[in-house]
Amino acid sequence: MSRTPQAQTRTQTRKVRAAEPPLDVAAWRPAPFLPRSDARDPALIFVIAVLCFLACLTTLFVIAGDRAAGGWAAQLTGEATVIVRASGGETPDAAAARAAEALAGVPGVAEARALEREKAYELVRPWLGDVSDLDDLPVPRLVAVTLDRETPATGEQLTGALKAQGLDAVVDDHSVWLDDIRRAAGVVRWTGAGIFLLIAVAAGAVVAFATRAGLAARRDVVEVLHLAGAEDGYIARLFQLRFAGVAAVAGAVGAAGAALLGALLRLVGGGEGITPALPIAWIDLLAVLPCPLLAAGVAAVAARLTATRLIRDL
Repeated sequence: MSRTPQAQTRTQTRKVRAAEPPLDVAAWRPAPFLPRSDARDPALIFVIAVLCFLACLTTLFVIAGDRAAGGWAAQLTGEATVIVRASGGETPDAAAARAAEALAGVPGVAEARALEREKAYELVRPWLGDVSDLDDLPVPRLVAVTLDRETPATGEQLTGALKAQGLDAVVDDHSVWLDDIRRAAGVVRWTGAGIFLLIAVAAGAVVAFATRAGLAARRDVVEVLHLAGAEDGYIARLFQLRFAGVAAVAGAVGAAGAALLGALLRLVGGGEGITPALPIAWIDLLAVLPCPLLAAGVAAVAARLTATRLIRDL
């Protein structure tokens, strides 16, 4: 007796099922809502790593510039220059020597010495041009004053000591230069802070765009989770953790690149870093260490806010 086609199909189905291995329920795990890796992750990591690299590099330059400004300010604070003009038939060299002697006795002055005539000539030569003979010109002499670091003498004290000796002299205590240096250092600090803030906003915008794309690709799954009773905060937290981890990896890559470049500049520049204007120290490279945490924090906030707003609109 021949079997019907339906019976033959059932028999073949039983054979196929018998050949399949049994399902291990204990080892079975559902697929994650957000996979650990995504085809778009390399591009996202690259963009965030570049932004973190620029942020760390800006931080290193701001630190180096602030150190340079502090060094210049310290040098100018501890020094003063006195311009001495001869009068009453006195020779310029004699007037400078007498001014140095008068200033050496002022409290708060560590040392006062008259500079050589050639140094005075070199200072005025850029203004007068290449003049072969300056002996006939009334070139003033200079007195370099080194002030006490603890209790430096003021410009008024130096001027009073010179007037007491009847000297025609002008004291330059470098206060004008100090104000300019401090103002420039403030501009550098605020500019660096502004650039750092712009980079953080750009990184947040990139993460927000990636979060929006991830939600759009999983819109149906989000709706199913809603039907299953999942709260908006739970779904948003999945995106928050996902992109925080990606940003932390990218931040580590960008920080490592900036530290490597900083170390290279330190080696090339020697003891003064790149130049005396940007003296990078080895300890400055530690400033890039918080970058992965900051990148993860910015990404977490951006992903959380974006996901929460979009999930509510689904």
